[in-house]
Amino acid sequence: MKGPQSLRDTEIDRINAITSQIIGAAIEVHRALGPGLLEPLYETALCIELDDRRIAYQRQPRVEAFYKGRRLGAYRVDLIVEEAVVVEIKGVTTLLPVFDAQLLTYMRATGKRVGLLINFNARLLKEGIRRMIL
Repeated sequence: MKGPQSLRDTEIDRINAITSQIIGAAIEVHRALGPGLLEPLYETALCIELDDRRIAYQRQPRVEAFYKGRRLGAYRVDLIVEEAVVVEIKGVTTLLPVFDAQLLTYMRATGKRVGLLINFNARLLKEGIRRMIL
């Protein structure tokens, strides 16, 4: 018989379930809309899908940027889902390394350990998804 799960294992299971739900919602959006639209349209459609699935999210939350303890300004993250996963949405021909760097920066700034980069312009959505962990 297995012993009780550690908090770490429980958190990993929770994050895996959340990312699976996000990916499922994104696949549904991609099936309906296909590639070729602008990022804000995919973001709105994904929010509708998350709403329909009763998945909590923050859309375009403001994140402050600092340098040497001084405020530089703020930027916006596409989505933070279930207060745990940063989602960056793209609609580009090719995912460039700068998009990975952008997601990692957002994850560090928000204190979230897991992020999804979702490119809706991929022929098959699974080819346009990257999961990152800090």
